Amino acid sequence: MFTRAKRFSVAALSAGLLFAGVSAPTASAQEQDGLVNVMIGDINILNDANIGIAANVAANVCGVNVGPVAILANQVDRSGGMRTVCTIGDQAVRITQN
Repeated sequence: MFTRAKRFSVAALSAGLLFAGVSAPTASAQEQDGLVNVMIGDINILNDANIGIAANVAANVCGVNVGPVAILANQVDRSGGMRTVCTIGDQAVRITQN
């Protein structure tokens, strides 16, 4: 019982740290603000969204794990570029800089 509770506590703490690390902008990048857009095709479904929220939405739309999508969102926020998460039909689900 103690081991299960300890594992749960470690898992919860790790998840909290991951979320905080994904969503918090760093002070070293001037253009990085922790906000991105999510697009399906040419339609913006989220504008100026927190990286964590944008990653969750894109991952749910694409049916993939949120971790790799959060990494892509951070890269987009730092670089100012655009990344395709997946393609649904003929429409690309992309994360873009706000």
